Amino acid sequence: MKKIFIIGGTTFDHIVYLPQLPKPVPQTIHVAPFHEATGSTGSGKALNLTKLALPNTLHSIIGDDEFGKKIISFLKEQSVDFIYDIDPKGTERHFNIMDADGGRISMFITQSSSEISLHIEKIEEEIKDAAIVVLNIIPYTLQLFPLLKKYANPIWTDLHDYNEGNPYHEPFIEAADYIFLSSDNLNDYKTTMQQLMARKKELVVCTHGKNGSTALTKNGEWIDQPAIQGLQLKDANGAGDSFFSGYLFGNLNNFDVQKCLQLGTICAAYCITSLQLCNADLNEIVLMNVWEKEFAIK
Repeated sequence: MKKIFIIGGTTFDHIVYLPQLPKPVPQTIHVAPFHEATGSTGSGKALNLTKLALPNTLHSIIGDDEFGKKIISFLKEQSVDFIYDIDPKGTERHFNIMDADGGRISMFITQSSSEISLHIEKIEEEIKDAAIVVLNIIPYTLQLFPLLKKYANPIWTDLHDYNEGNPYHEPFIEAADYIFLSSDNLNDYKTTMQQLMARKKELVVCTHGKNGSTALTKNGEWIDQPAIQGLQLKDANGAGDSFFSGYLFGNLNNFDVQKCLQLGTICAAYCITSLQLCNADLNEIVLMNVWEKEFAIK
């Protein structure tokens, strides 16, 4: 199976659960279940891809602090191949408030450095050996664009809740061959997808949360996939990264776009029934068995 190199995206998150998001008025909340966990988009993708037995390495930046050590320990426990550089600003931390429907308020308690001294030689080895690079929209990764151009690996990127016209996303859009994004902030997601595809992309996939997902191929074909309904939501964090990973699994197995969307849908469904970025029960056998049950017979 082809090796995947994931660049960027590890945080330590503090996650609080409320029945509904708080109104913007002074108030005291007396009962608020919470947990702490490794977070962010690189961790989510690496965890899912590892569960699906896809060879991958994750590079990110963390602090030389207790939160960085917790990330290292957790990813090691999950058998993630994790390499990192030390951020003098410390480990990036998020505080997320989640409601019962998966809504989220996310606050960055600390932010990672946008420019940092990296072990370029090690990163270059990983890029050189990878068949696919997953480029996350983390500021420090911009330093690595010359290396990405040098080796010209297919690049997959996830724009998340993309805002049209946001200049921050432009270099990532320009670099990517495969683009994933959410329709959360889009007035007309199909027009946005067409505009992205016009920039000579191989594929654009847009997720719609409970309303499923849509793919646009370079041949101009639109493919829709409903989400799996009736699940017991525990935590929506990481669902997009799980979807991305399931789709990539399908792509590397040479499945068609519809089946790839379905596999992504299953991974996202498994994710939201777990408190972690990846459901502990996920693996490639479970994924294909669920696909047979949910989609093959229909």
